[in-house]
Amino acid sequence: MKYCSHCGSNEVEQKVPDGDNRLRYCCLKCETIFYENPKIVTGCLAQWQGKILLCKRAIEPRLGTWTLPAGFMENHETIQEAAARETFEAATAKISNLDLYTIYNLPHISQVYMIFRGDIEDGEASPGIESQETAFVDEAEVPWEELAFPVIRETLELYFQDRKNGIFTLHTGEITRKPDRNIKIIRY
Repeated sequence: MKYCSHCGSNEVEQKVPDGDNRLRYCCLKCETIFYENPKIVTGCLAQWQGKILLCKRAIEPRLGTWTLPAGFMENHETIQEAAARETFEAATAKISNLDLYTIYNLPHISQVYMIFRGDIEDGEASPGIESQETAFVDEAEVPWEELAFPVIRETLELYFQDRKNGIFTLHTGEITRKPDRNIKIIRY
């Protein structure tokens, strides 16, 4: 941060404000404290006749890899509305019967993923503005080595495991990237 968005001053520095315990950007001129919070990513594991919907990314990061339809939550919407919007933006698919399925903390990038299971209303899906292509796949057809993000792989693995067991439960956990760039997954 180089300028204060409150007063326009360029006298902004990181410090621990009085009564706080974290570094924050603070304007030295107007004394505004800027709080940065994690981003919420929400999306849907969308189902149709025993298959799930995957989208091939048309945007960075991870352009050309496969993912579930998901993205950042916007202000003034619920997580369910965000999941439905992201599914429509990525795959022009309308979903219903949303049920929260996974919540994963990604503290190394300050994100929280909240993925729902849902049903595609009419079986229709096609690439939206953020996708090169879409596909309905079963477990054997998932391009496991071409998945965009570890949280997507984790969600899909849990889904197929739960489907085999016939019981879907809420899964929570944490995914971190260690200094050696290896991924560590903790299930709560």
